[in-house]
Amino acid sequence: MNKFKSGFVTIIGRPNVGKSTLMNHLIGEKISIISNKPQTTRNTIQTILTKENYQVVFLDTPGMHKPKHKLGEYMVRMANKTLNEVDVILFLITPDETMGVGDKYIIEHLKTVKTPVVLIINKVDVFKNESIAKTIENYSKEFNFKEVIPISAFTGTNLDKLEEIIVDNLPEGPQYFPSDMITDQPEKFIVSEIIREKILKNLDEEVPHGTAVEIISMKEEKGSKLININATIYCEKDSHKAIIIGKGGLMLKKIGQSAREDMEALLGSKIYLELWVKVKKDWRDTSSTLKDLGYY
Repeated sequence: MNKFKSGFVTIIGRPNVGKSTLMNHLIGEKISIISNKPQTTRNTIQTILTKENYQVVFLDTPGMHKPKHKLGEYMVRMANKTLNEVDVILFLITPDETMGVGDKYIIEHLKTVKTPVVLIINKVDVFKNESIAKTIENYSKEFNFKEVIPISAFTGTNLDKLEEIIVDNLPEGPQYFPSDMITDQPEKFIVSEIIREKILKNLDEEVPHGTAVEIISMKEEKGSKLININATIYCEKDSHKAIIIGKGGLMLKKIGQSAREDMEALLGSKIYLELWVKVKKDWRDTSSTLKDLGYY
């Protein structure tokens, strides 16, 4: 009889290499937000994959980068903190052949930990085999990886094999969470992240990273399947506020409508979503505001 295995797995890598896409695909649910803009994930988001003989708890960390403000410092601190606290590290890269400064920075950190590291080359569906082979060769010279595997988090290529590798490196242990639980994050947090994802997808590069979302209230009406959600979008400049709202409020309406659709699919209820936009100058460099918004 096979013994039950369980453990914690962190996904690290430079911003925008596909960490959130990979985690969402592995657990079969969209929990961590996805955007084509870097540094999308700000918190270490914990999700759970449970099968008959094992349970994997994934930590989707913020992308490791050189911070430019206190929020960035918090994000890097959260990413570094997980390295010694997990059973397996998944180091996600793309087949760029030459190793950039960001990946060298990560490898130097990996050299200080004893946790087994699996090198994952993502986006193989859009790169040539020669580039993938050269990338594997170059990275293997820099670090002794436990395993190396090319995948596509977008198409699902080799994800079954990756799951096998993860489980092989887990210790025997208990089931930490109920079988039907896929995240330890509260609904309010997930709802705020859905709104932030829609901001990232709909606005230009400069504006989204200066935004944060706070759920002011989230209440289910008695005797109905309607949830009323009141949320505030914070930005750093008056000009950004105007962009988020858009001409005649059209941009804010677009953000709200697409967020509401995702919330209804996730929560299985009708959603009434009310969004407000407020300016909070330099909030990314203000410790008290960061703490109020959950970055501590």
